[in-house]
Amino acid sequence: MRVLVLTQYYWPEAFRINEVVESLRGAGCSVTVLTGQPNYPDGKVFPGYSAWGCGRQDHSLGYPIYRVPIIPRGAGSAWRLALNYLSFVASATVQGARLLRGQHFDIIFVYGISPILQGIAGIALKRPKHAALVIWVQDLWPQSLETAGFVTNRRLLGWVGTVVQWIYRRSDLLLVQSRAFVPAVQAMAGSTPVTYHPNPGEAAFGRAQFSNQPRLLLQPGFNVVFAGNLGTVQALGTVLDAARLLLPYEDVRVVLIGGGSRHDWLTREVTRLKLRNVQLAGRFAAEDMPGLLSQASALLVSLVRSPIMSQTIPSKVQAYLAAARPIIAALDGEGARVVTEAGAGIACPAEDAPALAQAVLNLRAMSPEAQQRLGAAGRSYYQRHFEPSMLAQRLMQLFREVAIKR
Repeated sequence: MRVLVLTQYYWPEAFRINEVVESLRGAGCSVTVLTGQPNYPDGKVFPGYSAWGCGRQDHSLGYPIYRVPIIPRGAGSAWRLALNYLSFVASATVQGARLLRGQHFDIIFVYGISPILQGIAGIALKRPKHAALVIWVQDLWPQSLETAGFVTNRRLLGWVGTVVQWIYRRSDLLLVQSRAFVPAVQAMAGSTPVTYHPNPGEAAFGRAQFSNQPRLLLQPGFNVVFAGNLGTVQALGTVLDAARLLLPYEDVRVVLIGGGSRHDWLTREVTRLKLRNVQLAGRFAAEDMPGLLSQASALLVSLVRSPIMSQTIPSKVQAYLAAARPIIAALDGEGARVVTEAGAGIACPAEDAPALAQAVLNLRAMSPEAQQRLGAAGRSYYQRHFEPSMLAQRLMQLFREVAIKR
């Protein structure tokens, strides 16, 4: 099975698609990657790369990566992000066709994290490559644009919706990362089939032992750890409000691991509110995360309250389940459903600081044995539903079916 993975973001940027490619190769796929120049999350092209670079790079594991020019994200203004997105679509369509001249594939697999517009390049390439087009929808467009506040103009949102519908209907198969995505995507997809395929966990969590020397040692006490993007949809204001309510409990600490657009705001707010129980630990490599998460008393996932966010399963949920620690899910909908269905922790409504603070206290009041049972239940659920090699085999079967049908 020859697969071209089309994704704006790829190694050395830290995205789940990196390990999905490794899992596909482990399942017997021949994989080629078409991507841009790495510049996420800081908006600056990584050392050793050029924004206008175009050519082949061989991964250390032995597969080819073709990189096309992009306009870097910069500081993250809406216009700069739009230029970043559109430059990749144009480069992948034009330069990608040139770089891949003479090569044929069975599947073009688009990793449909925002922006879904990169699917346009997949449509342009599928006919000359004699390939079926499979898009893995990670984010609902245009709804997520409105929820994040990037686009509020109704006419522009309507135009984006028309483009998304055009992309969906020219695909051969649409995969969605959440069961709750199926109705919304199918309504726009016409006759294109839509299938649920969840994000897998990270391979690092499958290893028998975590690092004996983690990069960060948590202080003694009840440590509630949030790990991941510190952005606009993570309801971080609610997390700080809950931390303020927890100040009387001297052993409770909120540890925020990661970086993102809200990091500087968080730093200012922690100082302004004198939140001595909040620690901004910084960003760590993916391979460091198992050792960090294993120290947590509880792992926190939170999102803002909105219909679109209630349909999303944040990818950190899989990592948390694999870490075998109790989870506090301060969100609505699918993410909360997974945590409660797994029996892995406590769920509370999105953007409800008192409920979040109470959830922390309820978990803190449990015996160590009860907390351990929650973690073990989460790990068991992870193995049944999100284990990477199992999901790679399932993905390979979907590829075979759509390739034969095409």
